[in-house]
Amino acid sequence: MKVTVEQDKCVAAGQCVAAAPEVFDQRDEDGVVVLLDTAPPPGLTDDVRYAAAVCPALAIHITE
Repeated sequence: MKVTVEQDKCVAAGQCVAAAPEVFDQRDEDGVVVLLDTAPPPGLTDDVRYAAAVCPALAIHITE
């Protein structure tokens, strides 16, 4: 799994951080997503998929 984010689309809702805090964080100054791990381990696959699904801006992309 490879994860990418489009920071310019991010609306700083924080859903990704709530779903997968090991993979996503938010910038302090504006809350925009920060990708912590572009290739998360298999144990986080479900959490990352959920984070992408609940992102209101559809700013998280997953490739296999």
